[in-house]
Amino acid sequence: MLTILGFGMIATFLVLIMMKKVSPIAALVLIPALFCVLVGKGAHLGEYVLAGVGDLAPTAAMLMFAIVYFGVMIDVGLFDPIVRGILKFAKADPVRIVVGTAVLAAIVSLDGDGSTTFMITVSAMYPLYKRLKMSLVVMTGVAATANGVMNTLPWGGPTARAASALKVDASDIFVPMIPALGVGLLFVFALSYVLGRRERKRLGYLSLDEDLTVTETVEEKVLVGAGSGSKGTGAGAGGGSAATPSYENDEGETFSGLDPNRATLRPKLYWFNAALTVVLLASMIMELLPIPVLFMLGAALALSVNYPNMTDQKARIGAHAENVLNVAGMVFAAAVFTGVLQGTGMVDHMAKWVVGGIPDWMGPHMALVTGVLSIPFTYFMSNDGFYFGILPVLAEAGNAHGVSTLEIARASLAGQPLHMSSPLVPAVYVLVGMAKVEFGDHTKFTVKWAALTALVVLGAGLLFGIV
Repeated sequence: MLTILGFGMIATFLVLIMMKKVSPIAALVLIPALFCVLVGKGAHLGEYVLAGVGDLAPTAAMLMFAIVYFGVMIDVGLFDPIVRGILKFAKADPVRIVVGTAVLAAIVSLDGDGSTTFMITVSAMYPLYKRLKMSLVVMTGVAATANGVMNTLPWGGPTARAASALKVDASDIFVPMIPALGVGLLFVFALSYVLGRRERKRLGYLSLDEDLTVTETVEEKVLVGAGSGSKGTGAGAGGGSAATPSYENDEGETFSGLDPNRATLRPKLYWFNAALTVVLLASMIMELLPIPVLFMLGAALALSVNYPNMTDQKARIGAHAENVLNVAGMVFAAAVFTGVLQGTGMVDHMAKWVVGGIPDWMGPHMALVTGVLSIPFTYFMSNDGFYFGILPVLAEAGNAHGVSTLEIARASLAGQPLHMSSPLVPAVYVLVGMAKVEFGDHTKFTVKWAALTALVVLGAGLLFGIV
């Protein structure tokens, strides 16, 4: 019964979100509360929620101060050189813009934090997508999938969880998986190229250095350059500048992007900010202090040095307050979902049902089974739930048929491209919030491509004999 209710709760949540019948934050709170009552444990709802909040409070603190820290780094211009390079490559060609989105997301993902990746990627690419009327779900889908592949870095989370749960060394899991993950990343770049061509076919070419208007006819949208009256042809016709100060769309909404003349820039402190960020990331990798503490210290130091005036500090905090509130709200709402899922025992029953349904003849292929199961399970539940609840059971079943623990551990990473779009991942709300995309729209577009990327990673692992 708990198994049915568990899957029912997840299915109800996803259906309502994708149909846009209720907001994600309301769904994360109301649906588990309802199912907690249906399970007959409504009296324990409070303790389940508080337990979930306690588990996710460090994550909420980390995201809150990470948003402030990297928001300040964006404000002061730390990432401008990278962004300028990507934008110079992208020009106004939809294909280059989508590929550039994937490349930028992959590079920034090296820090192991999804929220950071999405903040920087959206800040850089959002003005281009809006100005050229490109699909914003293409941006969020490509960024999330690229980040999902890179999320397997040892300091990203899943690899460390798998190593801890199975008591093996993280490097023994990750290093052999590099070729398969490389294939997965190449697939994301190829996918972004295909999606970019689709956008180019829909929109044509544009130039950013001309005052462009859009004229709609019955047959097609004709992209007209001011004073020319002809369709835009050639990549980035007119050689659009990489550092465009501001754009205004047909609705009168202005998108400033990374304005090279913005008042928040601190060019004299560039190397200080670069050094501070390197030290912060190195400290995270070396685990000198808990990550939330490191971001708290980093945010406080970045604000104090770059903006010693109290008014300026308040202005910077205020500028990022909306993102902080949205993400923190989603994290604590997700705590209700995970708290009920775990507290009522639904997760345990779901795991036992899945493992119990694996026929004996598949025992020797438990690495493949683990990889396939990781795709839906890391989407429908937290990484903690999968790696600490289900993975050890799968590993034990594999060991009984001669499959090594390391093979099981490596296969378990295959589902990460899809995991990064899970409604239980706080960072995805940073992505859709900053991009002003409905979570349901992001889900409908991204799930198929992210699941396909996960299968490519798993297939490459099997082909190379890694899993």
